[in-house]
Amino acid sequence: MPSISTLNSSQFLLKIIFFFSISIFSLVSARSIKSTHHHSIELDESLTYLWPLPAQFTSGNDTLTVDPNLTLDFTGNSGSGGGSVVVEEAFERYKKIIFKHGAKLAKSGEYFDVNRVTVIVHSDNDELQFGVDESYSLLVTKSNERSIIGGVSIEANSVYGALRGLETLSQLCKFDYGVKTVQIHKVPWFIQDKPRFAYRGLLLDTSRHYLPIEIIKQIIESMSYAKLNVLHWHIIDEESFPLEVPSYPNLWKGAYTKWERYTVEDAIEIVDFAKMRGINVMAEVDVPGHAESWGAGYPDLWPSPSCKEPLDVSKNYTFDVISGILADMRKIFPFELFHLGGDEVNTTCWTTTPHVKQWLQGHNMTAKDAYQYFVLKAQEIAISHNWTPVNWEETFNNFPSKLNPRTVVHNWLGGGVCAKAVASGFRCIYSNQGYWYLDHLDVPWEEVYYAEPLQGIKSISEQKLVLGGEVCMWGETADASDVQQTIWPRAAAAAERLWSDMETTSSRNTTSTALQRLEYFRCLLTRRGVPAAPVTNFYARRPPLGPGSCYEQ
Repeated sequence: MPSISTLNSSQFLLKIIFFFSISIFSLVSARSIKSTHHHSIELDESLTYLWPLPAQFTSGNDTLTVDPNLTLDFTGNSGSGGGSVVVEEAFERYKKIIFKHGAKLAKSGEYFDVNRVTVIVHSDNDELQFGVDESYSLLVTKSNERSIIGGVSIEANSVYGALRGLETLSQLCKFDYGVKTVQIHKVPWFIQDKPRFAYRGLLLDTSRHYLPIEIIKQIIESMSYAKLNVLHWHIIDEESFPLEVPSYPNLWKGAYTKWERYTVEDAIEIVDFAKMRGINVMAEVDVPGHAESWGAGYPDLWPSPSCKEPLDVSKNYTFDVISGILADMRKIFPFELFHLGGDEVNTTCWTTTPHVKQWLQGHNMTAKDAYQYFVLKAQEIAISHNWTPVNWEETFNNFPSKLNPRTVVHNWLGGGVCAKAVASGFRCIYSNQGYWYLDHLDVPWEEVYYAEPLQGIKSISEQKLVLGGEVCMWGETADASDVQQTIWPRAAAAAERLWSDMETTSSRNTTSTALQRLEYFRCLLTRRGVPAAPVTNFYARRPPLGPGSCYEQ
């Protein structure tokens, strides 16, 4: 940077104005700057600080104390006291969250209003598949001479409904610093809750930047706090191929380094970790584009060494490799949905590489025909492994009548696609990039919050074909250092849209109350160790602009 003496006066003046403007912007933008001395925040106690908002609930005015030695009383479908590993492990996790302070402070002989949680589940089946019943009822009452039943009870049709109930209970429990006890306010609580959509997802991209197993687990854990239930694992892409594929062991030569890889055992561990939190893992193998990294291990998959994607459509070998990958992945991913990508396919390599061009002419195909041929052949392979194929919307936009009728169309380019897809009888997942792409840092929380998956779809039967939606954390500018700050808290805004009743959360009149509730949930995340960024920064994932309370940022 040149010294001031080498700048002319106009340059110097412009720099002074620039730095002065930045300083003023920082002061104006920092909401908490206006009162930095002894500024005490009073939360609006009329609001319900549960996120996402339950479908139906009532509350009262009493307060209960909760025993740090809280116990679980579980009853399964058989009516016996037999346990559920899913529920028991979740209960222990939530106890650690609820009693971060109180567990160390319990005194013998001390009385608490709540000393056990009763969980009743009406099914012993703990299989986690799409559409599993996540409904639950949660009752928190004060026992007295008129009420024999007191304390906390959760009733659900599946263990995964019980998990959602335990999450809600954990959000009701608050540590009182004055009396150093965990309390539940506004008792009695009567909550009957169920999700609006069956598919509530988060896409995680581990190709653009490798994410260590521990980071992926932290993200899965945080997803459960917002009742998200599908991790869309975009494992591989053109930049890197980090996954072990035993049938084709050279594929992960496409990893950035030998340390940035996932073994089969790693992937199984992630799937099992997610299942224990009621979260399915949908894997993606994006073909025929976005696959340059495959050729690092198997160069014959490239049309030529100088033209490396899409994958070579002319060779049966290409489809043998895809079949081998999917056969190996089927042993890892039990979820019935499998994502085959199909987006952003530039077919120039096919029309300019002599042997592929000759193949196209021999089969009387245009490049667009070959794109369709490739997508449909990949769908056949996935279906042969008992998967339901999911494809990005370009496949539907280009050849809707040719797609397998079981196809789930994944919207991303813009609005109106789900409406067209369901009108054609396809199911759809909503991820409009204008609102739900988390790498778009300039999309404010309220635009994420009010984006509506059913927009323009009036027919009830067609609305049912919209499975739900997902927010997408593309990884070009997100790695282990900032990915969680980029996901949270904006992903929570979409999570409430996907879980809660539209009637209670869709009015723009609720913006101020939704903001207060979301700021509260963001602070809950940070208390649980999730590095969630401030809610109201102009650009997402940025740090606070000045001093102030978590509950006002």
